[in-house]
Amino acid sequence: MTDLPQPVSFTAALEKFLDHLRSQKRSSATTIAYGSDLEQLQVHLDGHRITQATTIRTEHLETYVSYLASQNYTPKSISRKINSLKTFFKFLHNQQLVTQNPAHPLTHPKYETLPPRFLSPAEIRALRDAARLDIRVSAIIELLLQTGVRISELANLHLEDIKKAELHIQALENNPARNIFLNRPAISAVNNYLSLRPKVDDPHLFVTKTGRPLLIRNIRTSIDRYFKKAGLKDAKVNDLRHTFIAHQLKNGVQPEVIHKHVGHKRLSSTQKYLDHITVDVTETTSRLVEL
Repeated sequence: MTDLPQPVSFTAALEKFLDHLRSQKRSSATTIAYGSDLEQLQVHLDGHRITQATTIRTEHLETYVSYLASQNYTPKSISRKINSLKTFFKFLHNQQLVTQNPAHPLTHPKYETLPPRFLSPAEIRALRDAARLDIRVSAIIELLLQTGVRISELANLHLEDIKKAELHIQALENNPARNIFLNRPAISAVNNYLSLRPKVDDPHLFVTKTGRPLLIRNIRTSIDRYFKKAGLKDAKVNDLRHTFIAHQLKNGVQPEVIHKHVGHKRLSSTQKYLDHITVDVTETTSRLVEL
């Protein structure tokens, strides 16, 4: 006779899993995403009076996936949530908190992976023009376009990270620190902003009028507003990073140089952009090109 597992509540199992992710130094964004997906599953299971992780079966998870489809979640979103389920229950199984992995039989829905979106020169001009009277957002847009840094890295910049022609990107979660070149348009935009920046004690480069750090969500909201004003459809903040990488590759900048500059962990993450562009030159260079 097979020994039954000790009852483990879903809440306790979820906390163990999130603690594990933190101990593995997974990014806060990743941990939050897993937590959100699994809390959504928990609410669904609670509605069916299933509160123990040890009593969850594959059919319960299949019912949940069907529920997501009925709520008009896209196949891509459902696939991501299934990944969360698989990772969670694999952890519980490896920790011997459950005797079987109920998520193992789940299959992913098929969906089309869209190529990265690159802003055209006309769209870049329209965006700059739309934001030209907002000196702070203009500086943010220019830094993202001219350096390709992540929005999280930009939000984490401190005044001391701005050098004469160099930007220090602090170590952030599982991304190591690095120093990158700062070109003239980026320097000019930052200097314009610094001349108007509130005189406050907070060390962050970008702050609100009351002197608090400008949060990632504030930055996204601000840029989205100017995307709309500029008439750019389906544009997202991360498209500025995509545009930087594509522009450098099109102008013959070596992938190895770009890979180190933008902080990609693998060179292949940079090289994949070559599948979506046409290189305009025959010779390669190690010098980054202004947008």
